[in-house]
Amino acid sequence: MNASDPHRGLAGALGRLPSGLFILTARKGDAETGMLASWVQQCSFDPPQLSVAVQPGRDIASWLTPDAGFTLNILDDTQTDMIVHFGKGFKASEPAFQGLEVERLDHSGPVLGEALAFLECRVVARFPAGDHDLVIGRVLRGEMLNDGHPMVHVRKSGTHY
Repeated sequence: MNASDPHRGLAGALGRLPSGLFILTARKGDAETGMLASWVQQCSFDPPQLSVAVQPGRDIASWLTPDAGFTLNILDDTQTDMIVHFGKGFKASEPAFQGLEVERLDHSGPVLGEALAFLECRVVARFPAGDHDLVIGRVLRGEMLNDGHPMVHVRKSGTHY
């Protein structure tokens, strides 16, 4: 083992944890936004719940408080355009969905028409977890929108995105 090579030590091993790539969308009043999320995991069967890691400094993070709604859009493995679009991040005042086909839900973020599937959620808890917060969302409903395979992401290093 060569511990001096950062791709072979802890950072490399941690980076090999596969994760999906998702677009988390939320709405607050008339404002709506979205962000690229990769640290998402189902964490309960009954009730169905998932966890999402969010950097607390992001504009959308202040919207993800208990009882707030959000939508997790599951990307197809061909949707690199969505990664480019949402990967740069948006301020809450910027139009995040311009030029995209969306369905607006009553109590959570928009559904992307091109997504593989979506899960509509309600925040039930939030915990600090190092440099991210862990948001727990109860899944209220979900739907498959298209055929395909979910996008999976593997990083070279576990020390950055």
